[in-house]
Amino acid sequence: MNQTAMTQLNQRPCWIFDMDGTLTHAVHDFEEMRMALGLPPGQPILESIAARSPEEAEKLHRHLYEIEHLLATNAIAQPGARSLLSRLQLDGRRIGILTRNSEALAHITLQAAGLSEFFEDAFIIGRERCAPKPDPAGINLLMELWSSTPDDTVMIGDYLFDLQAGRSAGTMTIHFDSQGSFQWPEESDLNVCDLEKLATHLDKGSS
Repeated sequence: MNQTAMTQLNQRPCWIFDMDGTLTHAVHDFEEMRMALGLPPGQPILESIAARSPEEAEKLHRHLYEIEHLLATNAIAQPGARSLLSRLQLDGRRIGILTRNSEALAHITLQAAGLSEFFEDAFIIGRERCAPKPDPAGINLLMELWSSTPDDTVMIGDYLFDLQAGRSAGTMTIHFDSQGSFQWPEESDLNVCDLEKLATHLDKGSS
């Protein structure tokens, strides 16, 4: 693991996590969801819905919520997620969630996955409060709430939008990919495929 990047991580008190596919197992089949919603293939779901008329968008959002609710209630924590969050909590670091999901579903997901104890409600940011990633608005909001700066902050996620949001906000970015393929190296400062190992490296850095 990149030692320079790890040194930087150990110096950063504020961590922002994507949720689905990062802290929890990736179970969303987005193409299947687009088909169910009647949306164009290969296009971001929230942006596709926003382009519809207000009446149609409202109907699609209700349908999307139904699909996501079922997935949320069956969420399973990513291996190593509890270890990493426990390490950060023990170190006294700020921890937040930035998700393209709704905040209500984020709470359901975290509860089902057994991770809700690590997050204060105010620091779980969903699509109701901010423009969705890759827009950096949610990161900027969390930094404002924490009175932190980009140099204090880390954004970790499994998808391009997470990394682009972090880059736009000026934070350090970590790409989590359990398969180790790391498709967007230019958007990440550190690539990790195991959250448990990341927690262990933080242990070493803080000892």
